[in-house]
Amino acid sequence: MTQDRLKPEELRSSRWFAPDDLRSFGHRSRMMQLGFSEVEFRNKPIIGVLNTWSELNSCHGHFRERAVDVKRGVAQAGGFAVELPSISVDESFTKPTSMLYRNMLAMETEEQIRSHPLDGVVLMGGCDKSTPGLVMGAISAGVPMIYLPAGPMMRGNYAGKVLGSGSDAWKYWDERRAGNISDAEWLGIQGGIARSPGVCMTMGTASTMTAIADAMGLTLPGASSIPAVDSGHMRMSADCGRRIVDMVWEKLTPERIITAASVRNAAIVAMATGCSTNAVVHLIAMARRAGVDLTLDDLDALGRVTPLIANVRPSGKDYLMEDFFYAGGLRALMKQIEDRLDTSALTVTGKSMGENLEGAKVYNDDVIRPLSNPVYKEGSLAVLRGNLCPDGAVIKPAACDPRFYQHQGPALVFDSYPEMKKAIDDENLEVTPDHVLVLRNAGPLGGPGFPEWGMLPIPKALIKQGHRDMLRISDARMSGTSYGACVLHAAPESFVGGPLALLRTGDIVRLDLENRRLDMLVDDDEIERRRAAWQPPEPRYERGWGWMFSKHVTQADKGCDFDFLQRDFGKAPAEPDIY
Repeated sequence: MTQDRLKPEELRSSRWFAPDDLRSFGHRSRMMQLGFSEVEFRNKPIIGVLNTWSELNSCHGHFRERAVDVKRGVAQAGGFAVELPSISVDESFTKPTSMLYRNMLAMETEEQIRSHPLDGVVLMGGCDKSTPGLVMGAISAGVPMIYLPAGPMMRGNYAGKVLGSGSDAWKYWDERRAGNISDAEWLGIQGGIARSPGVCMTMGTASTMTAIADAMGLTLPGASSIPAVDSGHMRMSADCGRRIVDMVWEKLTPERIITAASVRNAAIVAMATGCSTNAVVHLIAMARRAGVDLTLDDLDALGRVTPLIANVRPSGKDYLMEDFFYAGGLRALMKQIEDRLDTSALTVTGKSMGENLEGAKVYNDDVIRPLSNPVYKEGSLAVLRGNLCPDGAVIKPAACDPRFYQHQGPALVFDSYPEMKKAIDDENLEVTPDHVLVLRNAGPLGGPGFPEWGMLPIPKALIKQGHRDMLRISDARMSGTSYGACVLHAAPESFVGGPLALLRTGDIVRLDLENRRLDMLVDDDEIERRRAAWQPPEPRYERGWGWMFSKHVTQADKGCDFDFLQRDFGKAPAEPDIY
């Protein structure tokens, strides 16, 4: 780092503690009330440890202990750490969907940082929405930050079989519905599929987003790959504490790290890992907070030229995140595609990405494939457009049966999840493998909150015939651990009158993946007649957070951030007055 280092009197926290006035006397006295002597916090970087631990968030079940490790590192580097709780936004229990609260976490993070005497922050997250929520808020707050990823859980295991969270849940649930799994076997799978703290050990949304943060330069190199219960995760946590103190002295703020180059690096790495479709929404939102105008077309262009080389479920067939770590982790994968990355990009280490990748090696080239032997010749995601999704939709080609890359069939349309669920459980449902299941009113406003309903279950009538995939379309998201021929995020969503609202059961739908098209084969005049007859549904909320969300959330192609939080909305708030 060549930039002048910060002086103690220039610390942001000095505004609270340094002046010889009544207000600062009050601040110092309250610190003493907490049991701290002035020597512990005066003229030292005060580091906020934003901890998303919760007893209802199994992904972060180890974070109470890791916060202690972080604070140990901060103290060793001469800083003073304070732990602040943050909303956990857990994926498993939050209803109707955790996505409804991602922006709440972002707002809370920004305001916690701005309103408190913090010189830098360690962001502790990992479960799907916590990475983008924490990072978005910290970008807007602007103080030095480092991201501490929760890490993947251990491999699942039952009856000698390796289980992947999410992916195998969907797989075995279909077998359960087909009558092929007993009660005892189902209970065994239930107890064996998630065996430790940590995020899903498939390349689901959680591991996708921590890998994106890593590739963007926001974590210590390779931190996203370390399993949650590995002792290396404890050491990494302490390293985060030590490093953030130096970042404060070095004035290493997010705006110096998150650039067009680092965002592009993150997108390329995401494609190469077989990322979750949710990466589209979150990466666009994170980039735009930093003033980088990332678009769906940018992501599709990168997807067309970036091979998928991480053989990790669900896009890969054989391995899980623990295997990925043993094979060399994200640093090794990035080393494989180093010539496609801007290795001059600055990272939280104060060094370039290229320097951080020095010495990285692949130890198992079936887990992390060479470019000459990819899992899939293109990247993880493709962006579709057409008269069903003029503002875009996404699909994960590597995770679906190739026979659906070109497909045409009649639509079977559902207006709600309960309606859809009732129909697909009807063994007498008139449906063929060529039908296209369509769920609408499941987008940001319609869900409400953009729930993960997009992996529509295969109708029981087809399950019993042995079918395990079919084309499905929705304006919903789906779990990153999911798989199948699922078109998602159709925009504009049907709830606001997007074209999906005009589709009718029996209309022919055509998917042309090569040409990135998704269309209903209905003539334009008929579409316009239907549009004229369409009536908007009643609002989902009339008060509270849901009302605020509904008034300000953007559509999927814009990242679903709040309009008033985007970088170009208005002048950034000044530092708070202290009177």
